[in-house]
Amino acid sequence: MDTRWKPSVTVAAIIEREGRYLLVEEHTPEGLRLNNPAGHLDPGESPVQGCVREVLEETAHAFTPTALVGVYLSRFQRPATGEDITYLRLAFTGELGAAVPGRALDHGIVRTLWLTPDEVAASRDRHRSPLVLRCIQDHAAGRRLPLEAIYTDPSVAALAKRS
Repeated sequence: MDTRWKPSVTVAAIIEREGRYLLVEEHTPEGLRLNNPAGHLDPGESPVQGCVREVLEETAHAFTPTALVGVYLSRFQRPATGEDITYLRLAFTGELGAAVPGRALDHGIVRTLWLTPDEVAASRDRHRSPLVLRCIQDHAAGRRLPLEAIYTDPSVAALAKRS
């Protein structure tokens, strides 16, 4: 094999408050979709740092991860182009902080929503990924791993300094 397979690494926040889960509604090439606050891991950041950044960008709120819900692998084939993408997602749970004054939602994010697990399940046809519901189900089932289960070597931070 001449080409090395490289899945896209993403991070997601599974945030629950009073029985409802925080989702974002966002524009995608497939139309308006629902997703957990999530996005791609950037060079030079740890998965925890990436999740904190993504929540801030997509919800305009601070976020403090407290546990890892799980690590997920999924495949997506873009209907319009046939593009085949594999995602490796690290999903975290934690505490949502206050809104950051003056902070706008990231480009493409239309709004945030708080939905019950039943409402999330009922909107499955609008999910950006099958992992949206799966991560919420795992969270509701109490799945938690300590943040120490993920190690980021200091050499990763050096990558950010070169960029």
